[in-house]
Amino acid sequence: MISKTHDWAARGACRTSDPDALFVQGAAQNRAKAVCMGCPVRTECLADALDNRTEFGVWGGMTERERRALLRRRPNIRSWAGLLETARAEHERMISSVMARTEPVIARRAG
Repeated sequence: MISKTHDWAARGACRTSDPDALFVQGAAQNRAKAVCMGCPVRTECLADALDNRTEFGVWGGMTERERRALLRRRPNIRSWAGLLETARAEHERMISSVMARTEPVIARRAG
């Protein structure tokens, strides 16, 4: 479940980074976004930024320009946290389903 508080921030990949490194312009934004790529709370971070219309900085792997464009494309989303939580759950169910179907095949080939 995506937390409605900032409890997730203490687990962020950026927690030990210089905060100013996430509020940059131009090509430096790609370096800032790279910090987010393997972050365990990337979804919570992005949802928080979208739900609160955070204007500046890289949040959840998206720049302010990318977030503004997404908000313009999807103006009817009331809760990004809810949408992203549902999408993550569906993705995890799909992965589990694929793994359940492929494990017997892998076992047969190995045996």
